[in-house]
Amino acid sequence: MLTYIYRILPLFLIFTFVSNHLGATKTDKKTVYKIDIKQEIDNTTRLYLSNGLSEARTLSADAVLLHLNTYGGLVDAADSMRTAILYSPIPVYVFIDNNAASAGALISIAADKIYMRKGANIGAATVVNQTGEAMPDKYQSYMRSMIRSTAEAHGKDTIIQGRDTLFKWKRDPLIAEAMVDDRVVVPNLIDSGKVLTFTAEEAMRWGYCDGIAESVEEVITKYMGYEDYELISYTPSWLDNLKGFLMSPILQSLLILIIIGGIYFELQTPGLGFPSAAAIIAAILYFAPLYIDGLAQNWEILLFVVGVLLVIAEIFIIPGFGIAGISGTILMIVGLIMSLLNNTGFNFEEVTVPEFGQATLTVLMGLGFGFVLMIWLSNKIGSPGLFKKVALEKDLQDAVSSPVLTTLIGKEGTAATVLRPSGKVWIEGEIYDGVSESGFIEKGTSVKVIRFENAQVYVYAIR
Repeated sequence: MLTYIYRILPLFLIFTFVSNHLGATKTDKKTVYKIDIKQEIDNTTRLYLSNGLSEARTLSADAVLLHLNTYGGLVDAADSMRTAILYSPIPVYVFIDNNAASAGALISIAADKIYMRKGANIGAATVVNQTGEAMPDKYQSYMRSMIRSTAEAHGKDTIIQGRDTLFKWKRDPLIAEAMVDDRVVVPNLIDSGKVLTFTAEEAMRWGYCDGIAESVEEVITKYMGYEDYELISYTPSWLDNLKGFLMSPILQSLLILIIIGGIYFELQTPGLGFPSAAAIIAAILYFAPLYIDGLAQNWEILLFVVGVLLVIAEIFIIPGFGIAGISGTILMIVGLIMSLLNNTGFNFEEVTVPEFGQATLTVLMGLGFGFVLMIWLSNKIGSPGLFKKVALEKDLQDAVSSPVLTTLIGKEGTAATVLRPSGKVWIEGEIYDGVSESGFIEKGTSVKVIRFENAQVYVYAIR
């Protein structure tokens, strides 16, 4: 028996050694998940980061590396991205491959470590509008606070000098603030009147760069210390790009314009046609990506739908334009704005001032351009040129409608439906498409035909 044990004991020890060695090898191999951010900071890049961090957690990655090269972009998207980085359970490092300007600087400062290529830059985070001009101070104030708090989130280092214990910021918040406000003075670094931008060497000297490298591989092996690693890169899907495109503020303003314009022109013509179809499609394209991304919630979409129904009820059912119409308009605007905000239920604590301002501006731009376009098109349709093709040709009107409608001029009848201003009129036992020339006309009101145009009779109420 003892002889048997002595024989198998060496085999057992060899097996244990090999198993432990293989297990250790497997455990020591690190997984680095890389996300490329090499374009303007917008909702598309926000989706890239959000989806990438989620996939990195699923894969139990050891670290996330952002390969960054951007001149900046939307403040609200950058704020969402920096928040996701700060609260990521997986360490997030950034490799600045040339530029980290404006919103890119904010995102970089949120990362656990910052690495830069020689010749790269970080800074210049002043909030500007689309023409490049600095926004009012209330926007700068919030950006100053946000970038300062991002730097503060990394805490302080404890330094012992003799009998003294010093606490030094890992990333000085005042330096971060100087990247936004040209009034901030940092002794021995920058004077008032200049917005701070670091080169790679300067960033190293002042604690805003943890190492200079020429490639992702050098960052991983030299600074992160991973000799044996697996590099997995996030690959955006066509759905990510489509959702990001549809969530662009410019496109969202355009969709709002189509929604409002479609509703307006549909109410000016009898029946349902192209304007209503355009408005419905635009509404779906507006709300669908926001709903899928978790921004638009059921009650926010319901607000918009109820608002539309109230406006329609005001036009077709309730005389005049009163409480229902005003309430409906307000609900539509509120629903459009709320769907752009990153709130949870009725809790808006996480909604920032830039996010609310961006959402309000997007909706108001769409509404403003929509009303201007409606007035312009109303005057252009049927006029000589391109817009003449939108209306019936005069020759066709004369050939088909003139012999019948000419005899109706001067005749009296009654409004078969409410004219607001379009509807149906009853004249000598026949129903015709009619348009009011004297404001809203209630059903049953006596009317008189004054002219015809585009196969419609134009009437006014006989009081």
